[in-house]
Amino acid sequence: MADAPEDPRQSAYNPATEGAQMSFAKDMSYGDYLGMDGILGAAKPLSQAHDEMLFIVQHQTSELWMRLILHELDAARQLMLQGHVDQVFKMLTRVARIFEQLNNAWDVLRTMTPSDYTTFREDLGASSGFQSHQYRLIEFMLGNRNQAMMKVHEHRTDLHKMLQYELTQPSIYHVALRMLEGALDVRFDAAVFAMDQPHQSDDSVVKAWTQVYKDPAKHWMLYELAEKLVDLEDYFRRWRFNHVTTVERIIGFKRGTGGTSGVKYLRRMLEVELFPELWHLRGAL
Repeated sequence: MADAPEDPRQSAYNPATEGAQMSFAKDMSYGDYLGMDGILGAAKPLSQAHDEMLFIVQHQTSELWMRLILHELDAARQLMLQGHVDQVFKMLTRVARIFEQLNNAWDVLRTMTPSDYTTFREDLGASSGFQSHQYRLIEFMLGNRNQAMMKVHEHRTDLHKMLQYELTQPSIYHVALRMLEGALDVRFDAAVFAMDQPHQSDDSVVKAWTQVYKDPAKHWMLYELAEKLVDLEDYFRRWRFNHVTTVERIIGFKRGTGGTSGVKYLRRMLEVELFPELWHLRGAL
C-alpha cells in the first residue's frame, strides 16, 4: 500500500521550534533597528512613470553608500593623524570596494532607455546629482577642493557649514604627505598643503614618492599606504567613467537637469586627479 502524501502544512519549517523569537510587540525588530519605515518610505515618485522608482532608489542607495564612505574616511584620517597607519589599510580598501559597488549599480540604471527617462525627467525640476553634499564632502576629504561648488549648498546653511569646516581640515592626502615628509626628512612647499583649493601635482612630492617606490622594503608602510590610495582612486575613476557613459547612453549630449553641460561636464571631471604624484611617479621608475 502506497504511503499517504505528506501534508505540506505539517512539513513547513517553523523557526519557533528552534527557539526563534516570533513576537516583537515589546522588543526591537529587524525593521525597527534599521529604520526601514523611514528608508522605504523615502522612495516617493512624483510621476506615474514606471522607471522613476528605479531612478530614485539608484540615487538613494548611492547616498547611503556615500555615507559609509565618509564614515570610513573620517576614521581613517583620525587614525593616520594618530600614527596608526596599519589600521587604515582596511578602511581604504573598504572605500575602494564601496566605489566598486557603486560602479556596478550603473549596470542597473542602464536598463532604463532614453524613452523611459523622458517620461519623468520634467518632474526632476532642477535637481541633479552634482548637488550631492556627500559627494562634495568625499571630494573635499580626498583633496579635490573646488570652492566654486560651495554655492550650490548656500540654501542649506547646515550643509554649507559642514563643507566649510572640512576646508579647515587636512585632506587624507595632506596627512599622507606629512607622513612622507617625516619618513624621508624632507619639507614640501606650503602650497602643497593648501586646504582651500584642489591639490596640484608638485615635482618635489613626485621625487619623494619615487624614493619610496624605489625601495619598498625600506619604506613599506608608506608604500602600502600609497598603493591603497591608488587603488581607491582607480575605483573612483571607474565610477566616474561609468557615470559618463550611462548619462550619454540615456540623454546623449543634452544639458543636465541642474543646468550643467551634462556629458561634457562629466568628461571634464574625468581629468581630475586626486593623488597626481602617485600616478606621475610611475614614469620615473
